[in-house]
Amino acid sequence: MPRNWLAAKVVLEDGTVFDGYSVGYSGECFGEVVFNTSMTGYQEILTDPSYRGQIVTMTYPQIGNYGVNREDTESSQPQVSGFIVRDACRLESNFRSEGSLQEYLAQHRIVAVAGIDTRALVRRIRTAGAMRGALSTIDSNNELLVEKVRASQGMLGRDLVREVVPQSIQSWEEGLHTLSDPMSSSASVGGNGMPAGYHIVCLDFGMKWNIPRHLFQRGNRVTILPGTSSAQEVLAHQPDGIFLSNGPGDPEPLTYAIETIQQLLGKRPIFGICLGHQLLSLASGAKTFKLKFGHRGANQPVQNLNNMRVEITAQNHGFSVDPETLPDCLEVTHKNLNDDTIAGVRHRQFPAFSVQYHPEASSGPHDSSYLFDQFQTLMAASKA
Repeated sequence: MPRNWLAAKVVLEDGTVFDGYSVGYSGECFGEVVFNTSMTGYQEILTDPSYRGQIVTMTYPQIGNYGVNREDTESSQPQVSGFIVRDACRLESNFRSEGSLQEYLAQHRIVAVAGIDTRALVRRIRTAGAMRGALSTIDSNNELLVEKVRASQGMLGRDLVREVVPQSIQSWEEGLHTLSDPMSSSASVGGNGMPAGYHIVCLDFGMKWNIPRHLFQRGNRVTILPGTSSAQEVLAHQPDGIFLSNGPGDPEPLTYAIETIQQLLGKRPIFGICLGHQLLSLASGAKTFKLKFGHRGANQPVQNLNNMRVEITAQNHGFSVDPETLPDCLEVTHKNLNDDTIAGVRHRQFPAFSVQYHPEASSGPHDSSYLFDQFQTLMAASKA
């Protein structure tokens, strides 16, 4: 441990303990311990609302070497419960840097631990599966920490979406804007002078900011509604298309969202990403299950079954659609090559499709950005 640094612990529910040192806020946190295989993009990972309730371990050893900045965030603040790295670099070797990662974590009260064998931790998770854990700088009693972890809440059956949905209706014009008149449809020109192509309503279950950015950059007007909105509230905005966003946790407890999507199917073209993909599948009659340790990283191979091409994708999810329960109305369009799980579906009857991964990347590869163009084509066909 570096001299004058505060001792910290990583504790898992199976009794495994790692000793390290604090590189963030001094305190204690609980959550599901998972790992991400990305080499870059730690700030986007920290601020992704899909990580709500989770302690993220980075497999790449040196994290923090290009600092942090305001442009690379995916929400207004860090969303992770805690953060684990092998080596938290204090270098800020990037002209865009506005501060150090350690300062950022401390400022936002994120407990973070460095100096542990992250390879051993990841191997433990891969063997035993993602499990509850704790980070602590204030309790050195291993047995007591394990007891507290085992008493903490898990992911199954938990509605984490309500913790991250926006509280108001918003629009996107190269940044979020709260709508003073949310029912207004007078805007015909985007903030960059582009004519608005279509009006897209996004159901926000914990949406990354790069998603509405992609939709807006294609000339669309983007209205963002809380994911708890009803089908009537969505249709009242007279959208040309409906987007279902990513978000955290178990999709099956989100009965309000599933019912809303069931009522929207066939009314407008629908595009879903990650949690939105799971919810579209559930609304169509499928079921989901919890993966052993999930898919998290910017280097996950997916095969497009329409053209058999392989795409390298960004992913972040711990649940998947169960292929044994897939209804006849859904056709599998993509699969994860690491484990053959479903990575995309298309509705056979209605103009609706979804993918389990993140075509907006941020950070990550851009192999799958064509899916946003596919959504544009679907909206155009419905207007013809």
